[in-house]
This record gives sequence, C-alpha cells and structure tokens, in this order.
Amino acid sequence: MSIAFTFPGQGSQAVGMGQELAQTFPEAKAVFDEVDAALGQKLSTIMWDGPADDLTLTANAQPALMAVSLATLRVLEDKGVDLAQAAKYVAGHSLGEYSALAAAGSLSVADAARLLRIRGDAMQKAVPVGEGAMAALLGLDFEQAQEIAAAAAQDGQVCQAANDNAPGQVVVSGHKAAVERAIELAKEKGARRAVLLPVSAPFHCALMQPAADAMAEALAAVEINAPKVPLVANVLAQPITDPSEIRTRLVEQVTGTVRWRESVTFMAQDGITTFVEIGTGKVLTGMVKRIAKSAEGVAVNTAADIEALVERLNAD
Repeated sequence: MSIAFTFPGQGSQAVGMGQELAQTFPEAKAVFDEVDAALGQKLSTIMWDGPADDLTLTANAQPALMAVSLATLRVLEDKGVDLAQAAKYVAGHSLGEYSALAAAGSLSVADAARLLRIRGDAMQKAVPVGEGAMAALLGLDFEQAQEIAAAAAQDGQVCQAANDNAPGQVVVSGHKAAVERAIELAKEKGARRAVLLPVSAPFHCALMQPAADAMAEALAAVEINAPKVPLVANVLAQPITDPSEIRTRLVEQVTGTVRWRESVTFMAQDGITTFVEIGTGKVLTGMVKRIAKSAEGVAVNTAADIEALVERLNAD
C-alpha cells in the first residue's frame, strides 16, 4: 500500500467537526487550544456550537478545517503513525495545502492558523460582495471549461477555470456577469449541469490579486521548512520540497487554478494506491474514485476511522 495524505478544502466544514476528537484525545484538544491561542479567539466554540453562518465565513472556515486535520493527524501520530514513513506525498485542496504543509512539518500549526486567517480575510475583502461569483460546470472536461471561460470573459471582465476537481467537474470563477455567461455557454455546449455556487467570493481567479499580495507579505514573514515528504502543489500538479518555492506557489495558488485532477492523476501514476483524506468530510475521497479508478480513497475523521487506519498500517 503506497499512500498519499490529502487534506480537504473549504466546503467540508460542518458545525460539530472535531468535537469528538477533542473530547476523546488530549493531543487533539491541544491542537484546538493552540489554534485558539494563535488567533486570539475561541474558534473552537464556533466550530462546535455554531452558528453555521459564522463557521462558513471564509476567515473562520479556513483555519477551522486546518485545525481538524491537524488534530486528527496528532492522534494518528500518538498511535505510532509516522507521516514520513507512512506517506509518499502530501497534498491539500486549496486551503488544504496549508494543512498538508503543517502536517509535513513545513509550517507550525500556529503559523498555519494565522496565515489562513489572513488568507480568508484577504480573499473576502478582495472583491466587493455581489461583484464576483463561482459556478460548477458538470459534464464538461477541463479544456472545454477553459474555452467557455475565455469566451465568457467579455468587456474586460474576468472568468477563469478555478478548480479542476475531477473528470467532468470544473469550477469557473470571476465577475458575476461573466460567470453567468459561462453558465449559459456551458449549457449550450452540453453540460449536464451548470449552476452558481453558494460562495462569498470568486476564489482562484485574477480578481484575487489583492489577496495574493497580502499572502506574499504574510508568507515572507513566516519560517517555512522543507516538508518531511514532498507536497504535490495545487498550481503545478507536481511535487515540491524547496521552502522558497513553496512560498512562491502558495502565493500563486490564490489566483491560480487548483489542479486537483492532475495532482491525483500524477500521484496515482507514480504508484499511490491509497489516498487518505485527513480531516472533515469525504469530498476528496469521492473525487479519487472519479479520477483514479485503480486507487482507493479512505476518509479519516472519527475515532473509529483513526483506529481502522492504524490497524491497516500496522498490518502492512
């Protein structure tokens, strides 16, 4: 079993996430306490008690998802799982890239939390509410989605392919009028479905440049170590380990396409047979089944999931 550890992105959050871990495992509780201290806020209270609208705010959802991923990993480590020995690669979907880097020792948990708070705030503020949008185009391949986005970007407006999630599942992002044009064009091109997404800003497109500038400044002030195992970077769909390149790619990621389909394909072709999703939900696990038919996706986010994974790793 050749393993990659993957880390979920925004949209996987849910009120109550991580609470069972915190109540069951002191090492998990310590991670939530560390994130609360780093942010100067009881983020854990919002995570466990809601309201959902507060948790969904980009500035809260991003560090919260990272916290659950790292709390899960700390429990695995306490049970004898060594990431450097267990995994060949780490990768994360959008904000999950920060979780992956913290898991691999490239970023501290506290720095990852603060960076994600800055990132969430900056992404929210980059575009006035209502001016941007994102839409899922289902049933079209990435090249078709790129052509549609280019055709929709009229009158100086932005429309880009933001997320290449899986075969037939591409998200476009940009000015709302351009994204709405892309939806109509996609339907004309035979898309199975084309719908606006309930997001607060147009992520991963050129409109996020102010947020990219903010992250360049924030990342310049943070220590980044070489990860224990290579990170398969969102914007490259290739592995990287050099701290200066990691810094550069994290900045590019704010405005660049999340090349998740290609990232999973690369890892599968390089021998990865099992993708272990660490954190909340099963979004990435579902994508694995669509991208790499011969590989297995395993979601680990409960105490029972942790025990099952430890048992599997020990058996191997």
